Amino acid sequence: MESAIPDHLVTTRTRHRRVPDDYAPPYPSYVARSATSVRQVVMAYLGLQHDGDDPPPGLLAPIDAALAAADGPGHHDRARGDGETVSIAYWDDPEQFDRWWDAHRDSWLGDGVRDGNGRWAEVLRPTVEEHETLFSSTGRPEGVAVLAEGLSGEVQEHGYWGGMRDRIPLSQTDAMAPVGEPVVERDGGRVRVRPQHAACLIRSGQDWTDTDGAERVMYLEEVEPVLRAGMDFLRDEGSAVGCRTNRYLTVVEDARPVDRTFGMSWWRSLDALERWSESHPTHVAIFGAAMRYLTTTGPSARLRLYHEVSVAAADEQYFEYVDCRPGTGLSGNG
Repeated sequence: MESAIPDHLVTTRTRHRRVPDDYAPPYPSYVARSATSVRQVVMAYLGLQHDGDDPPPGLLAPIDAALAAADGPGHHDRARGDGETVSIAYWDDPEQFDRWWDAHRDSWLGDGVRDGNGRWAEVLRPTVEEHETLFSSTGRPEGVAVLAEGLSGEVQEHGYWGGMRDRIPLSQTDAMAPVGEPVVERDGGRVRVRPQHAACLIRSGQDWTDTDGAERVMYLEEVEPVLRAGMDFLRDEGSAVGCRTNRYLTVVEDARPVDRTFGMSWWRSLDALERWSESHPTHVAIFGAAMRYLTTTGPSARLRLYHEVSVAAADEQYFEYVDCRPGTGLSGNG
């Protein structure tokens, strides 16, 4: 049994874990293991707003060209939902990202490409001490884990409330408490947000590609609707529980939706995310549906689950929105 925190990031604790040293989790889970040389990653969410499910032809060409250009990301994927197409790109070298952003930002957000369609960028660059991952199975990494050297063996810090915090290396010495509030700065149709300290971003996904028969029916008819209801609550009413914004997105490949979705949400703090997860009726319902599913399917379950969670300083966040709908992302938090 391994610790989720890699050896080179272990330090003398001043804050205790939620479980004792001899805790044994009820089922296996795994985390991404990056090279020890990686000190910081970049997660860039680049959104396009449009009518209907599909974006008009050609509007994604600038970002497609940029993603394929020099200094482009080590991994990227794409997803859609609620009239937005989002390209998600990952780097494990912030200087490489900076060169890329300097070369291609204007092709996405510059005044010369404004055509009435909203475009936005939400970028996070957490250090390796400030983020964690979790996977229910091996063999198919998602998100930032694609950049890692591989996945761990079975880890200890999961299967209990508080495991998310305990997997973040910074939690060994820091409460990761939020400071301040986002400040929205408007310049006509262009909106920038000056971030708060210790904002929290989670991407939490599910992949039912490998399911079939009764298991697939059970997921689509008994689990997914409950999950969607929770995601809709966070989108529409999340501010009451500390969720700044939430998107529930379907992954697309070759412009077609596939059997993978994820929720992507910004929170005022890790603590707010924990409180919703532990006690709010919408997440209690999600947890209950998932447990019934896993109890029924047992070890043969083919559903794959994962998430990545980051808590970052103010200078490690960037938000810009151009000609977007009212309330897009953090633009409505001012």
